[in-house]
Amino acid sequence: MRFVDLAPGDAVFIDANTLIYYFAPHPTLGPPCSQLLERIDNQELTGYTSIHLLAEVAHRLMTLEANTTLGWPMTGMANRLRRNPDEVRKLGVYKTALEEIARSKIQVLGPGLLTLRNAADVCRRTGLLINDALVVAIMEEHGLTRLASHDGDFDRVPGLTRFAPA
Repeated sequence: MRFVDLAPGDAVFIDANTLIYYFAPHPTLGPPCSQLLERIDNQELTGYTSIHLLAEVAHRLMTLEANTTLGWPMTGMANRLRRNPDEVRKLGVYKTALEEIARSKIQVLGPGLLTLRNAADVCRRTGLLINDALVVAIMEEHGLTRLASHDGDFDRVPGLTRFAPA
């Protein structure tokens, strides 16, 4: 299924990669992500994400911006940024993205400790890594079954329908 297959009125949980492809922007996957977010802002769809995914988005946007503006290779980027706090202070794409999300119609859900414990059960059931399992646990907690994600690992989760950008 693709983003365009989401019907008006659907509720959809937005994975980090969808937001990264929009804000980076990705030449092929960016436009469908942009259209999805526009449909949410127009209230044709109800969009959700979580605070842990927004942290993932911010981190990835920081590393991509450092790669582009500073010419640093992606390998070892987090350690390089940690050793160069003056360069981190110059990065701004992630902050602009977080501000845009805060102004959007996307509802941000925050997992608690119980959700994290449920995510550990999802890991055992599905073999997903903990951050992806946390997505599933949050979705289950809120009765959500549609996920906007490019990550095919979610296809092995029963009861979840993944919608990809293309």
